[in-house]
Amino acid sequence: MLNENVKKLLAENMWDIATCADNEPNVVPVAFKDITEDGKLVVGDVFLETTLNNLEANSGRVAISIYDATSLEGYQIKGVAEYVTEGVVVDTFKAMVEKMFHGTATAKGALIITPEKVIVTTPGVNNKNVL
Repeated sequence: MLNENVKKLLAENMWDIATCADNEPNVVPVAFKDITEDGKLVVGDVFLETTLNNLEANSGRVAISIYDATSLEGYQIKGVAEYVTEGVVVDTFKAMVEKMFHGTATAKGALIITPEKVIVTTPGVNNKNVL
C-alpha cells in the first residue's frame, strides 16, 4: 500500500495528522514519527491531547497528509490509530524527545496507525487516485 514514493515523502517530511470529533476538525504537524517494517505509521505523543480525545471519540479514525512543497508531490493516508503507552516504540520516542527538549518534555505514548487507503494529492491527472 505504501509504495516507494510515499515512503520517501513520509521519511523526509513533516506529517499533518487530522482527526475529528463532534463536528470539530483538528489538524497538527508531527515531527516525531516513523514507518515500521510492516508499513504502519508511528507518531510520538508529546502534545497530542486533542488528537487523542478525537481518536477516542471516533474509533481511531485518522488522516495524514504528506507533501513535498517544492515538487508538490503529495499523498493523503487514511487509517486507524491505536494508542500505546509502553514498549520499544514508546521508549524510542521518549529518548528522542527528551534529547531534543533537554529533558523538559517527554513522549507519553505513541500512535500506531494502520493505513487503509492512500490517495494521491499531487496536482495533475493522477490527483485523487487511490494507490
